[in-house]
Amino acid sequence: MEQIPLSAQKRTVLGKKVKTLRREGLIPAHVFGHKIPTIHVQVKKTEFGPVFEKVGETGIISLDVDKEKRPVMVRNIQVHPVSDDLLHVDFYQVNLSEKVTVNVPVEVTGEAPAVEKKIGLLLTPVSEIEIEALPADIPEKVEVDIAKLAAIGDEIKVKDLPIDRSKIEVKTDEELVVAQIGELVTKEMEAVEAEMEAEAAAAQVEEAPTEGEEAKAEAGEGEEVAEAEGAEAAETPQEAEKSPDKKPAEENKK
Repeated sequence: MEQIPLSAQKRTVLGKKVKTLRREGLIPAHVFGHKIPTIHVQVKKTEFGPVFEKVGETGIISLDVDKEKRPVMVRNIQVHPVSDDLLHVDFYQVNLSEKVTVNVPVEVTGEAPAVEKKIGLLLTPVSEIEIEALPADIPEKVEVDIAKLAAIGDEIKVKDLPIDRSKIEVKTDEELVVAQIGELVTKEMEAVEAEMEAEAAAAQVEEAPTEGEEAKAEAGEGEEVAEAEGAEAAETPQEAEKSPDKKPAEENKK
């Protein structure tokens, strides 16, 4: 594996004062490793970004610290939760003759006939696998070709991945499914949809009044109208006398 060069300088600014380094475009970092004293360093943000895009967390960086080259891997990165600015980097110095354990990303390639023909749905439950190998033998990624997945139930497991097992030991369960063709609509989804439809139908039945309830409501409305009309017709003699529109009987005789 090619080692990507990156320059670094030993750092004397520590603690909260590292904020001044970030304002100057520098990323505080430190280098550590097995039986290796930890040293504090700083790297230029403009130089680290492109290097990390190439190597990720599986590639080897040839870190030049004051003219001393150290083979390192990016072990951890601290990122600001809002601005996404790089706050700190951990470099792990490796011994090229000793094996290390890392997680390698799994990348899907090709097109699945089952998906193209809309027969099934592609499922990729695994995004990375754990391996152990010499630093120089660690792949940047493991590709999984899905061109042979043509029917529902077709799958690719970890044991099927194109890995040179003479150099790389796979720590992840070999029977773990990496890619699989599932049903477009699973039985679980059908059950959920049927349950939702049944609940919706039940809700409509509860909201809709029955014929008896409608008849009672109409009868009630009729009674209210009749009572109102009867109240208007049943006007007492006293109310009639008080009414300004009706003259006394004597005046009518005149």
